[in-house]
Amino acid sequence: MDIETKAKLARLNDMGLEATAIRLRAAFVASGLQQQKDLASAAGISKTVLSNAMAGSTYPNRDLMKYLFRAHRIDFQFMMNGDFAQLPGDVQDRLFPALEAATSEWDRKESSS
Repeated sequence: MDIETKAKLARLNDMGLEATAIRLRAAFVASGLQQQKDLASAAGISKTVLSNAMAGSTYPNRDLMKYLFRAHRIDFQFMMNGDFAQLPGDVQDRLFPALEAATSEWDRKESSS
């Protein structure tokens, strides 16, 4: 995958709620956890807080981003701004297919609304 495609998928420099929600959805998939409640529990947050962030109603909180970094090496710069260059190669290998899927899912959701 070329760098322009990665920048588009990561929504580089887009700090909006929608972009952040899509990156969070991709991070969830890349984490390998099976259910959102597992991510919420591991991060020490409520399922509602996670659900709101994944829906694009709020930004991911510090506890969630701290967990993603410590457990999965997905850092704040990626989550909030789409900066991906500093992410380890194996993390990028998991994230970009997940970003493609999360973007498609988001677009389907938006077009049905």
